[in-house]
Amino acid sequence: MDPSKRSVTVIGAGLAGSEAALQLAKRKIPVYLIEMRPLRSTSAHESDKAAELVCSNSFRGDSLSNAVGLLKEELRRAGGELIRIASECAVPAGGALAVDRDRFSNAVEAALNGSEYITRVNEEITKLPPDGLTIVATGPLTSAALAEDLIRETGEEALYFYDAIAPIIEGDSIDFERAFFQSRYDKGDSADYINCPFNEAEYLRFVHALREADVTTKKSFEKEAFFEACLPAEVMASRGDNVLAFGPMKPVGLLDPKTKKQPHAVVQLRAENLTKSAYNMVGFQTRIRWDQQRTIFRTIPGLEKAVFLRHGSVHRNTFIQSPKLLDEHFILRSKPHIYFAGQLIGVEGYVESIATGFLAGLFAANQIQNLKLDLPPETTMLGGLLRHVTGLSLANPDKFQPSNANWGMVPPLKGRRGRRTIKRLRAADRALKALELWQEKAAEAGIKMLGWQKREIDAAFEAIRARSKREKLQKEK
Repeated sequence: MDPSKRSVTVIGAGLAGSEAALQLAKRKIPVYLIEMRPLRSTSAHESDKAAELVCSNSFRGDSLSNAVGLLKEELRRAGGELIRIASECAVPAGGALAVDRDRFSNAVEAALNGSEYITRVNEEITKLPPDGLTIVATGPLTSAALAEDLIRETGEEALYFYDAIAPIIEGDSIDFERAFFQSRYDKGDSADYINCPFNEAEYLRFVHALREADVTTKKSFEKEAFFEACLPAEVMASRGDNVLAFGPMKPVGLLDPKTKKQPHAVVQLRAENLTKSAYNMVGFQTRIRWDQQRTIFRTIPGLEKAVFLRHGSVHRNTFIQSPKLLDEHFILRSKPHIYFAGQLIGVEGYVESIATGFLAGLFAANQIQNLKLDLPPETTMLGGLLRHVTGLSLANPDKFQPSNANWGMVPPLKGRRGRRTIKRLRAADRALKALELWQEKAAEAGIKMLGWQKREIDAAFEAIRARSKREKLQKEK
């Protein structure tokens, strides 16, 4: 490392922290990346690897008509490191980007350990550093000691919600006399998803069982407040007979090859790894007790003899009131040497966490190098996400809640009518043009956006399609 350069301390080696560290390192800024695991574990992590994916292996939709798809494309073009790594570790998932978890974490580890500018430190940080540029990216499972210090510093009570994890099923234990391979509307490879079809009577019995199941209990002092876009299955079941059938169990775009009809409802399973030895129950986050999970989920057609590689579970996610506490560059107003990033600042989702890590790393690098950079344009999803988190785009910042990337974060197109998909593609085109102008202006100021070339992006996705075709041919043989 060049001792003449100021260093940055990054606390937390999750998605946001790893992205921030890599952004700083490729700008030749020394980084001390601090992670408390394995000295102190969490209720959800299973390893001490950087960027471990604890909830799902999916980075969600890749289409530019999808808000998170646009956010991924913006990160690719702007130089997001973890999105590049995710694309290299992709597994077939229809119109989504999903990864082999182990390959992804190992690749992020290799990138961090391979940089001469990054020093890894295993230590639990219990207090906000009094000085020195720091990025706090401790995630939704921030340790109690650091959370308490944050409360003391800000005077704000930490807010939190529960995030539930979906079970993983052993592939060989699935019965294909009932289950079948198919992607909705035949998008992507037909073998990307396994579908377990229900008739109406089976579905209603299943919903009733979910409703009656025993669940893990919260501590007496903790208020239960689930994130609406990631509700446990049993919570959805409690809201009405048809909520699941219009949510994660919706059958639209699917035909049961045995009946030649659309099922009343389905449970979808998505491959967890390239070998397809493990499958995730899509949208079935749960806090049901493990013994009852096995009983209830084995009533799903095709899963009668399911082997559970991981049960669903629940953990507490912590986030701060970012609009009150942070400025537009994610800097803590009361301590201007401290940046925040990741789910702790109130974003939901892997890609959104990576995006805030990307921006925090870029902002900190610019501060060290004394460079000026405009905020990403409000018409980009990067800009929209930033403005949501910092309250710049909120009508009532006091009512701030965590959110995924969504089209409500960017200004609507004026004078445009027509199909929703076409309108969103036009908005995506507007965003990418604005992003390009932002990058050009940054380059004039001496700030390099080290993104992929388009041909590299195309090549990455062509590799995924080719691998999917090879696997299909092997099955046919």
